[in-house]
Amino acid sequence: MSILPHPELITKIVGIGRDKTSFSLYRMAILSMMAGAFVSMGGILSIAVGYGFPEITAANPGLQKLLSGLMFPVGLFLIVLFGGELFTGNNAVLIPACSHRHYGPLTVLKNWVIVWCFNFAGALIFTYLFVYLSGLTANEPYKSAIITIAQNKAALPLIPAICKGIAANWCVCLAVWLCLMVNSLPAKMIACWIPVGAFVVLGYEHCIANMFFIPAGMLEGANVTVGDMFHNLIPVTIGNIIGGAMLVGMLFNHLHAPQNNKE
Repeated sequence: MSILPHPELITKIVGIGRDKTSFSLYRMAILSMMAGAFVSMGGILSIAVGYGFPEITAANPGLQKLLSGLMFPVGLFLIVLFGGELFTGNNAVLIPACSHRHYGPLTVLKNWVIVWCFNFAGALIFTYLFVYLSGLTANEPYKSAIITIAQNKAALPLIPAICKGIAANWCVCLAVWLCLMVNSLPAKMIACWIPVGAFVVLGYEHCIANMFFIPAGMLEGANVTVGDMFHNLIPVTIGNIIGGAMLVGMLFNHLHAPQNNKE
């Protein structure tokens, strides 16, 4: 299995960034809604499996985290295979081409805002139709699990929310970077599963995932208002931007861009 060298990867990502910023609004909206739905699918899988063995996991809390961590990366894997537009992935992927002045910061910001909004729309549609109306969280132990998750996320203080957001998107963007370094289907699967599973097991915060978890809990009766939801989403989004743009996009471009490479 060949792995793309880092300088060649940066050149590849510059091209991807240029392509992404040339999408029509219609194409960007559809791909973004699809990505939001895929992340939500990973979310409900993580609930169905991670919280489906309460007698076992009550005495083994690490097992619940492991099971959820094994299921959640399905969302990113589908996005990578089918070309969805994910806000958190774009936090890193758009940075190299911007650094090389193929487009400006306002273009990056515009993309982030549009993709974030349509990720949210896709997550809400999936959550309402394919989770709530389908009754996937209507019964125990799933009802209590999703309510507890939503309430805990909404109550998360500002600084931990930002810090957990930074760490989560560091992991997600590392997964995206790894996926772009390999070509085979098994390699891409492993590239998605390891970093994304790690952030789930460690309890970090991902804004697009929370666009599923918090509304799903609210629909089942969680004591969470719309304001409480954004109390989580805003700082987590800020943290996700820092983690993706700075710890992956900027850092790796600085280290590995062909003109900066010293090897």
